[in-house]
Amino acid sequence: MAVDPTTTKYLIEARIETEGIVEKPDVVGAIFGQTEGLLGEELDLRDLQKSGRIGRIEVDITARKGRSEGVVRIPSSMDQVETAIMAAALETVDRIGPCKALIRVDKVDDVRVTKRTKIVERAKSLLGNISMGSKTAGLDILEEVRQSMQIAEVITWGPDRLPAGPNIHESESLIIVEGRSDVLALLRSGIKNAVAVEGTNVPPSVQEFSKEKTVIAFVDGDRGGDLILKELLQVADIDFVARAPRGREVEEMSTKQIMKALRNKMPRDQYVEMFGSNGKGPREDNRPDPFAQEEDGPSRPSIPDPRLATSIPDPRLAASIPDPRLATSAPMASTPPPPPRPAATPPGRSIPPEVGRYRELLLQISGTSKAMLMAEGNGVLAEVPVRQLVETLKKEGNAARAVVFDGIITQRILDIAAEIGMKAVIGTKMGTVTKQPSSIEVWTKDDFA
Repeated sequence: MAVDPTTTKYLIEARIETEGIVEKPDVVGAIFGQTEGLLGEELDLRDLQKSGRIGRIEVDITARKGRSEGVVRIPSSMDQVETAIMAAALETVDRIGPCKALIRVDKVDDVRVTKRTKIVERAKSLLGNISMGSKTAGLDILEEVRQSMQIAEVITWGPDRLPAGPNIHESESLIIVEGRSDVLALLRSGIKNAVAVEGTNVPPSVQEFSKEKTVIAFVDGDRGGDLILKELLQVADIDFVARAPRGREVEEMSTKQIMKALRNKMPRDQYVEMFGSNGKGPREDNRPDPFAQEEDGPSRPSIPDPRLATSIPDPRLAASIPDPRLATSAPMASTPPPPPRPAATPPGRSIPPEVGRYRELLLQISGTSKAMLMAEGNGVLAEVPVRQLVETLKKEGNAARAVVFDGIITQRILDIAAEIGMKAVIGTKMGTVTKQPSSIEVWTKDDFA
């Protein structure tokens, strides 16, 4: 009578060896015959098998070179003590048929433990599939709904019915992009105050609207972006410039790249001073691109203007380096020297002792594109990136006595410094300044040579 597999608790596994050739019926008969009456009526093997407490005895035996070897497996639904006694009784069998035999119990497995292990492993696999399916489905639904909302949020603005984000009127700032796909890319990143000019012809409505808000021009890193930025700088009131990396478009950028590009925006005056009003700098010569990004990598500091740094130890020799904006394909020897720019301060003037501190700080931050706001007594009030200097001066500059920064001194910076009552402005180089306030001392790197 076969044992019900659902009642099996233990599995006795024993190894058998004989000195002659025997077969399966011989092994089964020897086990029944030699254990009969050995353990009493309660553990009689035949009665246990009839009652289902012992299952069918399985024998796997092979004969080779006049000897037989094999394995005996006996399932048991008895308790641990009874099963162990039965297993020990198997080892008393010493003859099978006419041959001497040796039976040695290798192990007694708890079938339930094995089943539990399989259940746990299978449950883990099923749970992983369920979790992955649920997570993917949830993300798909979330992304699908979010995209539909973003597309629905695109509005038409102004008499020219330009694509724009829904917060274009409420927001204090405005981001001008090239096309509808760029507006959608910013919406996917959670930015809802963008408007597209749809080409190089900037509509009059955008020109007027730009006078009311803080405006960021965010254009592609290609020739089309150059042309649109050139017109924006001429006809609109642009405060900052942000660009996609070279050869990339705004619509192709990930959310992380878009946020990084907007964080690295450059003030208009500094951009024009570095690259000219046509917006062509790094894309027309061999200078590094300050808007370049590492692909989905950590944010890196802005690349300083190469004109502001030199590997020549003596700053007085810097005048021998030609301006990259004047470089041509002709040999350098035939290039006429650039006309000398009027000095910001009289040459050879003496440096007051209190200015010595500014000289040390300027040398310390050289090449870092940083700015330091100085308090009365030459203490440092704040340290910010140069691209944020104008905003910082407007908001927090009232307590500053001077500013030291690794950048070009522009008319706008001098005007703001005079407005808030600052005494000194110290920068790397003098930019295009038409009117220098008489209340401010201006020092550059060349003055400390």
